[in-house]
Amino acid sequence: MPSRTRVPALAGALARACHPAPTVAVTVLAGLAAVVAGHTAAGVALVTLAVLAGQLTIGWSNDLLDAERDRAVGRGDKPVATGELPVPVLRGALAGAVVVCLGASTLLGMAAGLTHVVLLVGSGLAYNLVLKRTLLSWLPYVVAFGSLPAVVWLALDPPQLPPVWTMAVGSLLGFGAHLVNVIPDLADDAATGVRGLPHRLGARATGVLAVLVLTTGSAVAVLGPDGPAPGWAWALLVGAGVLAVGALLRGGRAPFRSALVIAVVNVVMLLVRA
Repeated sequence: MPSRTRVPALAGALARACHPAPTVAVTVLAGLAAVVAGHTAAGVALVTLAVLAGQLTIGWSNDLLDAERDRAVGRGDKPVATGELPVPVLRGALAGAVVVCLGASTLLGMAAGLTHVVLLVGSGLAYNLVLKRTLLSWLPYVVAFGSLPAVVWLALDPPQLPPVWTMAVGSLLGFGAHLVNVIPDLADDAATGVRGLPHRLGARATGVLAVLVLTTGSAVAVLGPDGPAPGWAWALLVGAGVLAVGALLRGGRAPFRSALVIAVVNVVMLLVRA
């Protein structure tokens, strides 16, 4: 049992071990999508809780599985690898996240719950266990992000299917997110035998592909919904295109930075146009 003085330190270490940026981003996106879909306040809270627990499950299991690899490359930002976060504490937190994830997903209803557990969380775990080291490293991201709108809309009472274009934008956003997320860790990953799609392409090609994929997502977000697109949507699409072309011409880290900006644009259009 950790002492009271250690609890805040352990809590901080757990927060850093869950991959906080993607965990917060996906959870906030799910909550906002639930608002857009027309959920009640209770429904928004339940969707948010289920997705948060699922993301914690994915993030903590990733750091648990990668502890030795992170230690081998001297990752000082990984609290499990440095010993700041004891493995038993992480395992306990992971078990708790799994229980909450399964419980909250069950309360979402059979269709939404199965979609969340099998397609979204299951994809994340498949990535952690096997696929991150293969040419199919992108597939779990495509499936998980593409299924997120389905989780939100299927959790309505009665369940509804989401607009098809939202799942397409989600899948493209997931593909781009995978590419952008891996670029900073290419060297460390390669040193420990991780050979996903970005590692085989190299940093420059991965950045270029990320820009192209995410710009395609912007186009789908503009052209996918029924009815004419508003002027601001076209303006964002043109802006994304200009940013993409400029990044591809400049090279270097420009595609990486531009991909991050375009990803934010896609999220905004996904939420506003859904």
